Amino acid sequence: MPVLALVSAVFAVGFEQIVQWKYGAAGIVGLLLLTIGVKAKSPAVSSAGAVVLALLVAGPAL
Repeated sequence: MPVLALVSAVFAVGFEQIVQWKYGAAGIVGLLLLTIGVKAKSPAVSSAGAVVLALLVAGPAL
């Protein structure tokens, strides 16, 4: 089990670094809001994070 926890932690940190590299600080804020909202079971906070990430991804297309 410790190996699975280590692998998931490495994946999470790697994913955060990719988001920060591609979308900057706003991407990290959106990802943080989404994660906190899911863990706290708060639809408002997770929706705000999802909207931030969606706007960052769709920004060039708008």
